[in-house]
Amino acid sequence: MTINEIRDLIDRSLFASLGYTDERGRQNIRRVFCVWHKGLGTHLISTNTSSSHVKSLLKNSNACLYFSDDASFEAVCLYGKAEVSTDRYYKELLWNEGDEKYYPKGIDDDDYCVIVFTADSGRYYRYDGKADLFADEITKYDKECILENGYSKTQN
Repeated sequence: MTINEIRDLIDRSLFASLGYTDERGRQNIRRVFCVWHKGLGTHLISTNTSSSHVKSLLKNSNACLYFSDDASFEAVCLYGKAEVSTDRYYKELLWNEGDEKYYPKGIDDDDYCVIVFTADSGRYYRYDGKADLFADEITKYDKECILENGYSKTQN
């Protein structure tokens, strides 16, 4: 699987699984809507500030993000850090019509935040093999990338 094929897999995914450790030391997974990416290394997820996974990530930012395509039997698991951000730029970028049903005060709702996941390595697999992704590969690839809605660019 080439690095461009990994990016294509991420771009065509609507959802990812966010793995983290909760406050009691238990491993957890949350299925999250995740379509905003900068290359392979940066991924944005909108969520509730009051959610249990945000509370856990504020105490321990170690996380993983898993994208898969069950039909083609391929996936990538990215390892890294998840930062909780209330930066208005990110909140506006991820805001969708209808989000006010979750966040009645709009973009400035105190219960609205964005998780900025930054990958430092990964592992991918497909029917024809598996291998690791290293920090230098991610950094090199991401130098030419911009933050964009990957799913939108695959649905033309």
